[in-house]
Amino acid sequence: MPVTQSSYKSRSLWLDTVLDDTESVRPSLPGPTSVDVAIVGAGFTGLWTAYYLLTKDPSLRIALLEAEIAGYGASGRNGGWCSAIMPVSLADFAAGPGGRQGAVGMQDEMNKTVDEVGRAAAAEGIDCDFAKGGYLHVARHQAHVQRLQADIAEARHFGFEEPVWLGQSEAQERIDVTSILGATYNSNCAVIHPAKLVRGLADVVEAKGATIYERTRVRSIAKGAVHTEHGTVRADVVVRATEGYTPTLGGEKRAIVPIYSLMIATEPLPDDFWADAGLARRETFNDARNMIIYGQRTADGRFAFGGRGALYHFGSKIDDAYDRVPKVHEALHRELVGLFPRLADARITHRWGGPLGIPRDWHSSVGFDRTEGLAWAGGYVGDGVSTTNLAGRTLTDLITGTTSRLTQLPWVDHHSRRWEVEPLRFIGANAGLFIAHRADAAESRTGHPSRGWAWAMDKLKG
Repeated sequence: MPVTQSSYKSRSLWLDTVLDDTESVRPSLPGPTSVDVAIVGAGFTGLWTAYYLLTKDPSLRIALLEAEIAGYGASGRNGGWCSAIMPVSLADFAAGPGGRQGAVGMQDEMNKTVDEVGRAAAAEGIDCDFAKGGYLHVARHQAHVQRLQADIAEARHFGFEEPVWLGQSEAQERIDVTSILGATYNSNCAVIHPAKLVRGLADVVEAKGATIYERTRVRSIAKGAVHTEHGTVRADVVVRATEGYTPTLGGEKRAIVPIYSLMIATEPLPDDFWADAGLARRETFNDARNMIIYGQRTADGRFAFGGRGALYHFGSKIDDAYDRVPKVHEALHRELVGLFPRLADARITHRWGGPLGIPRDWHSSVGFDRTEGLAWAGGYVGDGVSTTNLAGRTLTDLITGTTSRLTQLPWVDHHSRRWEVEPLRFIGANAGLFIAHRADAAESRTGHPSRGWAWAMDKLKG
């Protein structure tokens, strides 16, 4: 009896509102086979890579190997931000081998990528509720104001005109959260329904000629081969596109740390609530605390709201049971009501979560070892909805031997050092949560950025 999509609907609001109860999953790999390109992972990274490769060369034989279903991981569970945010700062990029020019080029391409996602979705007829309303980063005490003003100063130093500062009254007109002192606004962000995009993209990639094998768990990858539970796939090029699930591959336990981010969604809210709350353009929003939160107004009028706070699990373990942590989900609900008190009686219809991938230096990367035929992309630190698209286009140029502005970007062939062995990895990853909580408490109390805790976090990141 085939496993049906209904068994996956509970993974998130997004998958629940897209998957058909009666539709069967795609077939698993029937046995050993050979292709030109084997892609491990049918999330955004793998699908965008297949999409642009086949757009460039329709004759390529491409197989995507997915442990569950297309979009099962972070691509079907994230906050729905298609943003130009990068996990490392412009100054960090400028300190690397690409220098100032590389940093500017990277941010420039990220800004353009937001529009490329919208363009590609529209061109392929994928209705993913794309709305480019921009991003509001809210200050709710003086430490936040100082942090956001520093962000503006850094952007101007590198020649960017955004973000811009909104004073208290202007910010409150855009988003009426409690204790607002101001906000920054950046137009380079859109909201999407991620499951509509990833599932639609899977259909488009199949129509272009790729084969997606679902329920096909990969055990390890090597030069010219992907070893799965159903047989070995031989390929000229193997692409690792596994993000937070990378530690499940043989030999990759320390490449990426899987950190869980959790979310809640309200019932659809009435128009009079939104008239007061704002977000009329469906802007994404968060505030400038250290323990990250993030939210969006969905196309059907819900709040989809999430944040960090779940513990890292020893040995980089990943388990579906970790998707729901009542204590964290309750804390997220309290934070949302704290921002918008009128939501105290709003029903929470969905609670979910999932792992995202964090490299040791918080630095996303993409690369291709032509000698070994091995390519990779990932380490998005939760900002992957747009970055995966840039990764797919960059991998396409690298794999096809095309020299372009994308292949010259400073994240290309960046190698993060590996995470420490256990129990050091467990101690360090969870120390980050403790530091963020303590920093926020100190900043709320003093009104000044917590330099001591910031120093500790910088040391932790290396």
